[in-house]
Amino acid sequence: MAAKSLQQELKKKQPFGSPEQEAILNVLRTSDWIENRLGRLLREYGLTSSQYNVLLILRGEGQPLPSLEIADRMIQIVPAITGLIDRLEKQELVVRRRCTEDRRVVYVQITDKALRLLKQIDKPLEQLHRRLIGHLSSAELSKLSRLLEKARRGAADESSQAD
Repeated sequence: MAAKSLQQELKKKQPFGSPEQEAILNVLRTSDWIENRLGRLLREYGLTSSQYNVLLILRGEGQPLPSLEIADRMIQIVPAITGLIDRLEKQELVVRRRCTEDRRVVYVQITDKALRLLKQIDKPLEQLHRRLIGHLSSAELSKLSRLLEKARRGAADESSQAD
């Protein structure tokens, strides 16, 4: 079966207003499609994508991090990092400790329970990634990543000029 264009998928009668509009809508449609599938997998393990992201950051760092540092590293902007960490703490996936030098700083540490959970998720998630975009070649995946990074850089340049 041949892939449908976005215009066909959306059953849009008129062409898009501009190539930029079509590209942005394609990114949004694809993001939603991927996010839904990732969310479905993570729910099987009792996590949201934001909770999973926090755990990945902590596992990757290998040491406790201040909660604001975690917020800065998130894939998606989270308005209430404290609530997110609260929920992870209730599940015994992280522990918090106040900094002794500066009581305003709270360090978050991943638990062994969370590390075991991530280990369970690793393989199914890798398989899902392959199902979602494994049909693209390595060169296409690299090009896609470079183009998306370039788009974000352009948007970042534009927003910094507006400040």
